[in-house]
Amino acid sequence: MKPKISLITLAVTDMPRSIAFYRDGLGFPIHNFKEGEDFAMFRLEGTWLALFPWREMAKEVDVPAAPPSFGGVMLSHNAPSKAAVDQVYAQALAAGAVATVPPKDVSWGGYSGYFADPDGHYWEVAWNPFTDLT
Repeated sequence: MKPKISLITLAVTDMPRSIAFYRDGLGFPIHNFKEGEDFAMFRLEGTWLALFPWREMAKEVDVPAAPPSFGGVMLSHNAPSKAAVDQVYAQALAAGAVATVPPKDVSWGGYSGYFADPDGHYWEVAWNPFTDLT
């Protein structure tokens, strides 16, 4: 297996709300989407992000459809500066994200904050002075 992730699919409970969050709120470019479809893909740098109905994804992987309180997965966005972290964090909150930890200096020497999207998927926005992941 190649060491890469081609697509990340998030289970969502309200497709129009989630599309609005990612497309309109965060500015992710949507790919070949027609209103009313139950699957959406966003072209990112180096990978894709997809949205799929929560109940349908649960059926596909044969698990109960109840959303977990924390699935142990976090998506991360690395920004080029502390100011950029603050800007992205504010943009996410304005788009409807729920603040979990505001951006701050962290023990490993960087700067990061955390929010949850409308379905509770956790995101980290971070600046790492030791590695350029932007």
